[in-house]
Amino acid sequence: KQVRREIGAVPQSVRLHPQDIWDNIVAHHEGAAVEEVWKAARTAEIESEVKSMPMGLMTMVGTSGSVLSGGESQRVTIARSLIGSPRIMLLDEATNWLDNESQAEVMRNLALLSSTRIVIAHRLSTLEQADCIYVMRAGKVVQSGTFDELMAVDGVFRELVRRQIA
Repeated sequence: KQVRREIGAVPQSVRLHPQDIWDNIVAHHEGAAVEEVWKAARTAEIESEVKSMPMGLMTMVGTSGSVLSGGESQRVTIARSLIGSPRIMLLDEATNWLDNESQAEVMRNLALLSSTRIVIAHRLSTLEQADCIYVMRAGKVVQSGTFDELMAVDGVFRELVRRQIA
């Protein structure tokens, strides 16, 4: 339980609880302060949308985030992962529902945190600022390095980039 508090996780599939946005962000952190919730919402780039809703943080959502778009639901999930200031962030396709501009803003905000980020992603722009990228094929690491290092050699990563750009 103590280790779990040090990890913030954003799974690939977004599952919101049929509760209000506040409860979906706070989740199991009952003692979370209002300022911490708004800071998490700001970092996840969902603050302005929530503030524009008539009920704000008290807006009810369904299990699939029925009053929220897919991207908004994903950003609520990202905000949830930030409560408690975890030292490690696990981000499994955490921005796949976001448009390129929103994704870039969220990733830029997350980069400002002092936590270690472990990112699983297919979108190249998510990987460009990574300190180290591990390329896997059939469950095995076949390459590792920075974005520029991996682009400099003929290999799996460069081929993936070439296909995504084409």
